[in-house]
Amino acid sequence: MRDFGICESRIMKKSCTFVVLVVSLCCILSSCAKPEPRQQLLKEKKCLQCDLKGADLSQADLQRAQLNGSDLSNANLSRANLNGSFLDSVNLSNAQLNQATLQQAGLSAANLNGADLQEANLQGAYLRNANLSKANLRNANLSNADLSGAKLEQANLQGANLQGALMPDNAVK
Repeated sequence: MRDFGICESRIMKKSCTFVVLVVSLCCILSSCAKPEPRQQLLKEKKCLQCDLKGADLSQADLQRAQLNGSDLSNANLSRANLNGSFLDSVNLSNAQLNQATLQQAGLSAANLNGADLQEANLQGAYLRNANLSKANLRNANLSNADLSGAKLEQANLQGANLQGALMPDNAVK
């Protein structure tokens, strides 16, 4: 009987060790499979419907990044390169985008309410149906941008370049 008790004890120890190894391996694999959204974005330039509220992405190279449907409210994207990026339906409310480059960026239906876009380059950007209410666009370059259907209530457009821009009323400046 004693030998049986020892054998049973060894089997239990081996089983417990195996379970611990399996659980540890699963934890390692799951952490590798799902990186933190900010790191994923910087590495892959793709983070669809990600929660990036308040993220510091200042001066980041996000050219041609795919961020459709993501939440970047209150994020710092000052001086970031977002040329050609896909930002449709993105929440950029109260985000810092001063001196950012967003040439040819797709911002259809984006929420830029209260965003700071001072001196940003939005040349040729697609801002159709975007909410730019209370946005600071002072000295921004919006030449050849599509602003059709965009909301510009209380937006600061002082010194903004609107040459060739398609305005919310479909008039070309």
